[in-house]
Amino acid sequence: MVHQIKRLSPHQNAKVFAVLMTISILVFMVPFYVFAFAVAPAQSRPPGWFMVIMPAFYFVFSYLMVAVGSWFYNLMFPYIGGIEFTTRDSEV
Repeated sequence: MVHQIKRLSPHQNAKVFAVLMTISILVFMVPFYVFAFAVAPAQSRPPGWFMVIMPAFYFVFSYLMVAVGSWFYNLMFPYIGGIEFTTRDSEV
């Protein structure tokens, strides 16, 4: 059975994606900072404020991009159709 996604919720999708992106950047940044502060000389270390700013940027910009993308999808759906996917009934 073929289905189409008629509408994407901009706020809900953007909120979920922004949180996931923020967590994922922290997974990579925390070990990087620990390594950089342990190995690099003092003048070559990344600034401490960068550890706070980057996850905040990831959150804000990923939220905005997904919200705009969802809004645009909803705007274009009547003209070009939606994302199609196929489902089937399971035989359990």
